[in-house]
Amino acid sequence: MMTAETKTTNEAHMDEDGGLTDDTVVSMNLPHLTFRTRNVEVFYGETQALFGIDLDIFRNQVTALIGPSGCGKSTYLRCLNRMNDTIDGCCVTGIIELDGDDVYDKALDPVHLRARVGMVFQKANPFPKSIYDNTAYGPRLHGLADSKADLDDVVEGSLTKAGLWDEVKDRLDAPGTGLSGGQQQRLCIARAIAVEPDVILMDEPCSALDPIATARIEELMDELRENYTIVIVTHSMQQAARVSQRTAFFHLGNLVESGDTEQIFTKPSDQRTQDYITGRSG
Repeated sequence: MMTAETKTTNEAHMDEDGGLTDDTVVSMNLPHLTFRTRNVEVFYGETQALFGIDLDIFRNQVTALIGPSGCGKSTYLRCLNRMNDTIDGCCVTGIIELDGDDVYDKALDPVHLRARVGMVFQKANPFPKSIYDNTAYGPRLHGLADSKADLDDVVEGSLTKAGLWDEVKDRLDAPGTGLSGGQQQRLCIARAIAVEPDVILMDEPCSALDPIATARIEELMDELRENYTIVIVTHSMQQAARVSQRTAFFHLGNLVESGDTEQIFTKPSDQRTQDYITGRSG
């Protein structure tokens, strides 16, 4: 029996005659489509960084983007919430849809988009403010709390979801920059989810962390995907295998293949993927 979510996903890929298009999501077991991207290309001036990327991101899953340095995975990630808009000379073409809405619609305010699609960067970047004010920054900016009590609830809820509340609840006025590296990264995650996003983008979130802090962030990703869609860029194939349900392999600005993580790591369809995951290239 087709579920409502499955029907919604597949209806978006019917042609006018009711037939399935080339973009059809074949598996009836796939969850709701969050991002649909087709023929995405990115140029920095005259230099092309991405070539015709077709990739789907599904709700309540962790999708890992892997590949060697400079392959375009972070460039693709930044397309999803228009962070490339901040780079002079950058041009993005193609189709990028979030729940069916054109992300690059000129009428769409990028600030509102980035509230729906939060981002956690490679290096933790808490604001030079208190732990409380770091977490409350977004809700204040977007008017998401009607009172101080409401804001207190948002802060506590966000820090709890980020696995940080018990560690900081007695020092919310302390500076966020005074936390350990792993705690700072979790504070940045709390700051991202405080504005109630649909998607969380993570660009190498564990690259500067020790193994214990990395394990905590990975556990957190698994917990967060119950409520959020997560896309993570990682150089660690072991991390991709541990945390993701789907994996996409990029190489020289091209998407080589994507699919179920277990399938990508055990039975890739392209020799370039096989060579990368076995360490023969990269």
